[in-house]
Amino acid sequence: MKSSKKISRRRTKYQGVYERESSTRICRGRPDICYDIAFRFNGRLVWEKAGWLSEGYTPKLASEIRGDRIRSIRHSEELPQQKKKIPLFKSLMAKYLDWAKNNKCDQGEHDKTRYNLHLAPYLDEKKLDEITSFDIEKIKTTLLKKELSPATVKHCLIIVRQAFNKALTWGLYKGANPVKGVKMPVLQNQRERFLSYEEAEKLLNGLSKRSPDVHDMSLLSLHTGMRAGEIFNLRCHDIDLTHGFITIMDTKNRQARKAFMTDAVKAMLSRRIKDLGPDDHIFTSRRKKPYLEMADIFKKAVDELFNGNVKDRRQRVTFHTLRHTFGSWLALQGESLVTIRELLGHKSFAMTQRYAHLIPDEKKRAVTMLEKAFIKKNNGTADIAHISEAV
Repeated sequence: MKSSKKISRRRTKYQGVYERESSTRICRGRPDICYDIAFRFNGRLVWEKAGWLSEGYTPKLASEIRGDRIRSIRHSEELPQQKKKIPLFKSLMAKYLDWAKNNKCDQGEHDKTRYNLHLAPYLDEKKLDEITSFDIEKIKTTLLKKELSPATVKHCLIIVRQAFNKALTWGLYKGANPVKGVKMPVLQNQRERFLSYEEAEKLLNGLSKRSPDVHDMSLLSLHTGMRAGEIFNLRCHDIDLTHGFITIMDTKNRQARKAFMTDAVKAMLSRRIKDLGPDDHIFTSRRKKPYLEMADIFKKAVDELFNGNVKDRRQRVTFHTLRHTFGSWLALQGESLVTIRELLGHKSFAMTQRYAHLIPDEKKRAVTMLEKAFIKKNNGTADIAHISEAV
């Protein structure tokens, strides 16, 4: 707000409306006139410029503006001078990425990369209230035409959605979230690839030569089904060596669960936490960008060992393949889907259902029982030829 200044103003016939002549501006061959309004706010006299005669302002229009200000004060509404300027998207993203650096398991590196490559060129110079759902739809279509995977495009839209949500939470913006009206791309990226026991052993041996840390993280995921983010957030106080389980607090669905240690995992964790404090991260305490380092080492290893010229993303080995391998191994040894769901921490049963086709025992037993019943009905024989002839 502007405070009162000693300016040569003249009263008009409208209360609180004043006029002053310009020494430089001309209107209709005469000095232009500026209309100012004055009102009290919190006990202080406030002056505000309404506008110039050459811009179409009149004493009556200035009086109407003054009336709006007084009504706003009476109803505890914001005055124009109090309203915050709506930030540009790039200003919001600077704050969002700073938040992500301290609150996301990968320090926001994935968000930063996707923002710089796929979002900044389209949104950086737009104010938040200028970004519409139609703008987001156009970006989605453009990125898909560039043959980015639907999953990558979805992650980009999620970044925009999360950034706007943070802007609302932080009081930087009060409008609608433009991503709310946009349908996310349909994903067809469910991975079926899992490692055999021999492949897993081969991978661990290769990783032990490249990086003991990445080897240990991979071992932990293979033997417990933990996600990469859960591993990076793991702290020493989450490890119960006495009873042989791990408490996983920072899960994807925000529901804590228990993971049970194999002997190999127990030995590995015993060694790693030996010199750490209770609150120390087990895998990130001494590293600046552990997620990127792990991802790079792991990718080079699996590309060399397994991926080669594999084009289909669903058939490529990634770190998440280790979690899928854990679930697949459980299914192959005949564990129930309920057990698999609890150990993997799936929120919905539909997510666990993908392992049903790997469970051999119940299906084999059902077919065997069917055959036995058929033989019994045919006096102890299973002559399919007779059935065909009868038909």
